[in-house]
Amino acid sequence: MKYFHRTHAAPDLMLGLASEFFGSRLTPVAEGARQRTFSGAIGRVSVTVQAEGGHYTLVTVDTDQVGESEADKLAKRFLTIAHAATHPAHRSIGAY
Repeated sequence: MKYFHRTHAAPDLMLGLASEFFGSRLTPVAEGARQRTFSGAIGRVSVTVQAEGGHYTLVTVDTDQVGESEADKLAKRFLTIAHAATHPAHRSIGAY
């Protein structure tokens, strides 16, 4: 599955959040300039960031699992945290 989020946060901040969030749950397996990949028993998750239009950062999270798997729930939860990083008043709701 593939998920994405546009944010005003810097790409480096989003990569740092991804490393902190997924690194505590999965094993880091690859690291690039704008990409991090993590793997574990629940599957593989890749996070890619890119500057978009000068004002936004596009955060893309790919998993190698079907929707509603544990890896997908983690991906959705990460995007909620990424949103809250720039909008502190955002209230995280949902089972993921």
